[in-house]
Order: sequence, then C-alpha cells, then structure tokens
Amino acid sequence: MRSARLSAALLAVPLLALAACSTAADASSSDGAAPADGAYPVTIDTAFDEVTIEEKPERVVALGWGDAEIALALGAQPVGASDWLAFGGEGVGPWSEGLYDEAPEILGTLELSYEAVAALEPDLILDVRSSGDAERYERLSSIAPTVGVSEGGESYRTPRDEQVTMIAEALGEPDEGAKMLADLEAAFKKVSAAHPEWKGRTITAATRSSEGWGAYVNDARTEFMERLGFVSSPTITELPVEANGWSVSISEEQLDLLDADLIVAFPIWIDVEQITEDAGWKQIPAVADGRSIVLTDDLSAAYSLGTPASWQYALEELPPRIEDVLS
Repeated sequence: MRSARLSAALLAVPLLALAACSTAADASSSDGAAPADGAYPVTIDTAFDEVTIEEKPERVVALGWGDAEIALALGAQPVGASDWLAFGGEGVGPWSEGLYDEAPEILGTLELSYEAVAALEPDLILDVRSSGDAERYERLSSIAPTVGVSEGGESYRTPRDEQVTMIAEALGEPDEGAKMLADLEAAFKKVSAAHPEWKGRTITAATRSSEGWGAYVNDARTEFMERLGFVSSPTITELPVEANGWSVSISEEQLDLLDADLIVAFPIWIDVEQITEDAGWKQIPAVADGRSIVLTDDLSAAYSLGTPASWQYALEELPPRIEDVLS
C-alpha cells in the first residue's frame, strides 16, 4: 500500500525526527557568489565552509531531502539520489516523473554507503537539506565538492529558499532557481487571495506514528498553511519543543491540545485508520465538528517533501479539501 510505504520511509528515527525534515518559515537567500549568468567558478557558503565549484558539474549525486527533485527541475540529471519517501523507481514523486533521461542509482538515506557514492565518480554532491552531521560532510567532501547545509540548517532545517538558491548556484542556474521560487510564491498568493476567509484562522499540523502523537512548529507543513493565510495554533507553539527544533510531542491524554480552526494530519509508520478511528482523535472539537483533514499517499508526500514542484502539486490538491471542511 502506498501509504504504508510512505510511512515506513518517513520514520527511521524517533517520533518526527526525520519526517519533518523541517524548512524554516522565514527562508532567506543563500550568500553564494554565483554570477547572474551562471559562470564558473562559483563559491557557495555552507555551515561548514565555502565550497568552490570550478566548472559546471556533469555527474551530480543528490542526497538531501528533496535535493534530487530540485536538481532535476533545474535541468541536471543526478547519477545517484536518495529516495527519502520510498517512491521507488526513480525516487521522485509524480510531480517530477519523466524528468530523468536515465534512472539514478538509489542510495541510502540515514545509512549511506560512502563507497557507493564514490563509485559513481561524482563531480558534485548535494547534501543541502540534511542532518548537518560534520562527519558525514567530511566523508562526502573527501569524495567530491559537497554543498552541505546552510548556516543554521542542521537537523534538516535548511530553509527552502536557501536550498533552491544554493542548488541553483551550484548547477550554474541561478536565474532558473529564482524563477522557481517566484512561481511558487505566485501560486501561494493566488490561492490565498481566493480565500481571504482563511486569513488568521488557526491551524495544527499534526501526525501520529508508532511512537505516539505529535505536531509541528516552524516546519515546512506549518509554513505551507501559513502561506495560505492560516496561523499556527498558539496552544501548540507555546509547548516545549523537541531537541530537533521543529516538533512537539502530545500525549494520548492531551489530544485536545491539537484543537484548532483546522487540523491537517497524516500517519507515519501506521495505517491511516489509527488516526481516523481513534476514540481520542474523534473527541477533539475540530474533528468532531468536521474541521480536520487526514492526508495519505501522494498528497501527504507532497505536503511533507516541500520542494517547489511537490508544493505546486499540493496547492492543486489540498485547497479544495480545505474548502470542503471549512465551508
């Protein structure tokens, strides 16, 4: 089942620790020095050091959360990529299907074989939205120039705009990267302008895994909803945040903390019925009133992945469901 495959891929670490692969809401541009015409050499600032790429890369390995999809959209053809959401095949969602001329070698995510990376003889490694682990970066950098996380981007928190900008600069396509972000911003503005009634209404971005319930703060999912005019539930944002910086845990006895004008949830590692048929879930006022949405399959993946292409897909699929429950 697609949802089961997605759920298993999302959690290889404790509750929410990988599933969020958070993107900060206040994303800003990279400080990289790529000229407007994409000329080389180009130097890109990362949390570890400045990375200089001497010429346009031909053999790209994309390892970070969503890095491969962004590289593909910018015209690159990664020879190796990590399939974080277990899409299978070429390792990308339906919004990016058909972009590969030849399927990449699918590499590990948390348990990465550096030997397999080296065997691909890359001239550029993208690990932009990743853990920010120094040892991982050092080992990758010993193989090829590696664009790692941005400053403050550890624990999968490289902001989306920085992720796109850094990858675009590395690939010599800064203008295309800027256009990608502008198109995404325009798409959000179009939907939010069509729904002024959403402005200021509270949202909880919730999940349940085999380890329990939780909610997201300062994450890609909350950013998605905030761009539509919603505001994150103060009840959630005032709770103690986990060490990852972008999630909170909710006990079975306190599920009412998830209540908001709208709840958008999805399962991790479990069947969707373990949310929808849960007695405590059903008693949350928003759920009882029909103001909740539980995402599965491709829409859940698109909402969670947070690349420009996946969010364009989510902007087509999710707003009609919000209209239905808030009408």
